[in-house]
Amino acid sequence: MGDPPAVLVTGGAGYIGSHCCRALQAGGYQPIVYDNFSTGHRSFVTGALVAGDLRDRARLAQTFAQYDIVAVMHFAASSLVGESVADPQKYYANNLAGTLALLAAMRDAGCHRLVFSSTGAVYGNADNKALPESFACQPINPYGASKWMIERVLQDFRRAYGFASFALRYFNASGADAAGGIGELRDPETHLIPRAMMALQGHVSDFAVFGDDYDTPDGTAVRDYIHVTDLAAAHVLALQALLQEHAGGAFNLGTGAGFSVREILAAIATETGRTVPHVIKPRRPGDPAWLVADPALARETLHFRPAHSDLANIVRTAWAWHQTAHPMKMDAAADTDLSPAA
Repeated sequence: MGDPPAVLVTGGAGYIGSHCCRALQAGGYQPIVYDNFSTGHRSFVTGALVAGDLRDRARLAQTFAQYDIVAVMHFAASSLVGESVADPQKYYANNLAGTLALLAAMRDAGCHRLVFSSTGAVYGNADNKALPESFACQPINPYGASKWMIERVLQDFRRAYGFASFALRYFNASGADAAGGIGELRDPETHLIPRAMMALQGHVSDFAVFGDDYDTPDGTAVRDYIHVTDLAAAHVLALQALLQEHAGGAFNLGTGAGFSVREILAAIATETGRTVPHVIKPRRPGDPAWLVADPALARETLHFRPAHSDLANIVRTAWAWHQTAHPMKMDAAADTDLSPAA
């Protein structure tokens, strides 16, 4: 029996990438983690590890030469909406230029299968309906724009070079691995659910709800929350489709159900028995009122059905992680980010 197929996972030490590495290993693949640890954690790594930056072409070439890589899962990216508005150069350099370097290395190595971590932020402002993939992509912040540009690049690479690629547009990744050991851990932490839980733990003193005057049922922004374990399963399904000669495409990963910020805080209160202390602040640029996926295409094509994404389970697994992992004390001045981000 030969070695398991090797899959290069860029950003494999991060939140979503590390969960995908566990799913790959459980599915009979060998994850090769490629990470520069700017935001990832060595303790999250599953599989072989290569420490390197995406824009280091020599390091990438060495990695492809060392391992017989059948496909790439690409998570490495800067992913905060607010920061992207303040520092767009960073986002285009890290996300777009980094991806171009990766694609060049893949071409040199003869590896033409890619599962790309895209985002629902490519859609921009939307109405209060679940968004199909046919909805016009008009991102309203540099983070979403950088991901949309990469999707366009992948379309061109598919036509010109025969690349097979999935762009998985996921919405708000959330929750933590039920077995423990990995979860959301950033410095500063900006995502709504972990930041709210850190407020309960006393690590955040100024937890804020940004905007209570949106055109939504309770005035706060509505998002589609999907458990990270379900996201990992969807990536393995996409990989298997590529290995069976599927050409790929853009697919939403979500549940089709939206929850407002107030509903999330209420669910946290129900699970923990404690009310999250918070203040109301004005809306921020780059935050749409409503962002919910229509997941029908992924269900029909990849046979993907979320199994862990009911809101109670998302909150329960996240709270268990935060209680046992003793996350670092975060920057109290960080904003709460509602972006659907990797």
